[in-house]
Amino acid sequence: MAGSVNKVILIGNLGKDPEIRVLENGTKLARFPIATSESYTDRTTNERKVITDWHNIVVWRGLADVIEKYVTKGQKIYIEGKLKTRSWQDESGATRYSTEVVADNMTMLSSRNENSANTPSNQPDFNTGNTPSKPKPMDSSVLSDDDDDDLPF
Repeated sequence: MAGSVNKVILIGNLGKDPEIRVLENGTKLARFPIATSESYTDRTTNERKVITDWHNIVVWRGLADVIEKYVTKGQKIYIEGKLKTRSWQDESGATRYSTEVVADNMTMLSSRNENSANTPSNQPDFNTGNTPSKPKPMDSSVLSDDDDDDLPF
């Protein structure tokens, strides 16, 4: 068994159009943020709260080509990858850090025209890994909005 695991799975919406760069050696790179949200009911005020987290995604090579052609701001996508932390020195000599998700699998869950629709479309699954994976749609009758009130934390 492996000594450690570095695996990230996210489903979220693009916060802006991907930034595409081509390096000197011809390798293509795409960067974009995606937002994931979770909601809960505040027990003291009975008010519905939404917490949104932003994740910086980095995609290389062939998958970056697909991102460039088919993915735009607002679309819902499924991302698999790993966390990677970079460090560099700023102008004052201080060390800066940035943690990103380096994606190796991506599935579009909405078309360009749907942007933030909640239903998966018949878009292809773009995987660069050896094992294809696709998120399974969840039956909305399984969980209601109030189910998270029973969580122990």
